[in-house]
Amino acid sequence: MATRPFVLLSVATSIDGHIDDASPDRLLLSNPADFDRVDQVRAESDAILIGGNTLRSDNPRLLVNNEKRRAERVAAGKAEYPLKVTISASGDLSRDLKFWHFGDKKVVYTTDSAAAKLREELDGLADVVSTGETVDFGALLDDLATRGVERLMVEGGGQVHTQFLSQGLVDEIHLAVAPLLVGDADAPRFLHPASYPGGSTRRMCLLGTEAIGDVVLLRYAPKGGAV
Repeated sequence: MATRPFVLLSVATSIDGHIDDASPDRLLLSNPADFDRVDQVRAESDAILIGGNTLRSDNPRLLVNNEKRRAERVAAGKAEYPLKVTISASGDLSRDLKFWHFGDKKVVYTTDSAAAKLREELDGLADVVSTGETVDFGALLDDLATRGVERLMVEGGGQVHTQFLSQGLVDEIHLAVAPLLVGDADAPRFLHPASYPGGSTRRMCLLGTEAIGDVVLLRYAPKGGAV
């Protein structure tokens, strides 16, 4: 079996741990320089994953935006855009979402009960892969490995971040902290309650810190001990 991809979890939060506010409009937590950094990380990845809930709420294209970075990918023998990946246990994903109509190849991981509906809805737009009665994140990584994915960037949302971290599947976290306080109990958070490996006393390895304008980037290795 091919080696599972290196999993990089990328997220921007407010100081109080929210990834958005409760308004209908998306809250932009990062600044232009940090958005450019994220674009660079996307360009360095073989695949980018976003959850179905975020796909429906934000309707992103999820692309590498910088033309020079795309050209460098092509020069290196890669596709112009990374593989785009999403997850939906329910199968409630419209073919009208921007995600399907920009970039290169797409794949959606789902359940046995939703696979037929998704294959009909997304015919000609994406590969649909069922991982059983539930979405199996380990099986997802195994399937991506067979597609040649060595580096996977996970961009959320909170439920997806929680599943990857609680199952011990994340190799590195990029946590960009914005100087904002959301303060709304209904606003989505970075992580949900879960049983995380090692519990509350396990300290991650800090790989580095960087000030990007008024945003601070923290890089952690969840599987490593403190240094």
